[in-house]
Amino acid sequence: MAVPIYQTTSYVFDDADYATELFKMQKEGYIYSRNANPTNTVLEKRLAQLEGGSGAFAVSSGNAAITTRQIRWQKPVSDEIVATNALYGGTYNLLANTFQRFGIKVRFMDGHDFDAVEAAINEKTKALFTETIGNPGLQIADLKNLSKIAHKHGIPLVVDNTFTTPYLEKPFDFGADIVVHSLTKLIGGHMEPLSAAPLSIPGDSHGITASSRNSPKKSSLNGHSFLELAKENAFIAKA
Repeated sequence: MAVPIYQTTSYVFDDADYATELFKMQKEGYIYSRNANPTNTVLEKRLAQLEGGSGAFAVSSGNAAITTRQIRWQKPVSDEIVATNALYGGTYNLLANTFQRFGIKVRFMDGHDFDAVEAAINEKTKALFTETIGNPGLQIADLKNLSKIAHKHGIPLVVDNTFTTPYLEKPFDFGADIVVHSLTKLIGGHMEPLSAAPLSIPGDSHGITASSRNSPKKSSLNGHSFLELAKENAFIAKA
């Protein structure tokens, strides 16, 4: 029930061959805690199981989760995001102001004006972002229609499921490709942790790995792509 808090920084390798397999992503294991940690692994696996995703990656905050997802896929100065305008204030500030300083343009649209949402997508758009229920305005996102629009244009639908949690709604069931949480809220329940996790859906579904516009192409691992190395967990591995 109570998982130990591993304060490990680096880990022991049985031998050089084992270390090589870890660094080449040919074997699962631990290298540095900034990549993976046994305590985090339990959290990540539980969240992935709750959401029905293929994997998860825990970071330090909700904004960190959103930033990790976007920055892993964006090319500063050239890429764009389309987001619904019913968003948590901190998220809106991140997208409208902080991302702008990175050169990433975010177009905010009424999430129920589907024609306007689709019209805002262009060849530079790399994601469609929404919340299951807008915080604090309680606007409910039509994930099915938003996912159809996103996948028509070959981009992933990214959904913040903080307000609903997978207990009430699982965005993957409605076509989402990536789900993010701020765990400080309902998942934590008592305001103790400040952390978050983006999750990815299995790769045989929709935009995230099906789209050549958004697939993580090359790593520094002998010229292999993350899709080759991690398959449905390509985004998690890249993050």
